[in-house]
This record gives sequence, structure tokens and C-alpha cells, in this order.
Amino acid sequence: MNFKQSMSRKGNCLDNAPMESFFSLLKREYLNNFEIKNIEMLTKLTKDYLKFFNNQRISLKTKGMTPIEYRNHSLKNHLI
Repeated sequence: MNFKQSMSRKGNCLDNAPMESFFSLLKREYLNNFEIKNIEMLTKLTKDYLKFFNNQRISLKTKGMTPIEYRNHSLKNHLI
């Protein structure tokens, strides 16, 4: 996906907080339920969880909506 690390400024520990939180959820809610045998299995499980996380998993932070529903709701309100 051609991601590049940004080295433009001094790092801040809060920069990584959202990703650290996501990876914690990924491990606690999903990956710990499997005996992962190889990188292909890990890749498939991670993709499956991402689909679930974005399309089905509701959260109180997003007012009971999935992340995609919340994003679309927010965009709709900002475009009005």
C-alpha cells in the first residue's frame, strides 16, 4: 500500500494511541481465539476482523453506530 513513515517532527506518544488501542482490541476480541499457524492465516484473520470492525462492530464512542455509519453520518452533517 506504499505507506511511508513520517519523520517530519519529533514523535509524540499520543500519536500512536488510536492504533495501539485498535491493536489491543484486535488481539483481545479476535486473535486470542485462534492458534495462528502462519502469516497467511494471520493476514486472513486480520482482514476478516477489519471487515467486522468497520461494518458490524458498534461502539458507545460512535453513538451505537459502526465506524462506517458514524463516518457517513458525520460527513452528511458537515456537508449540510
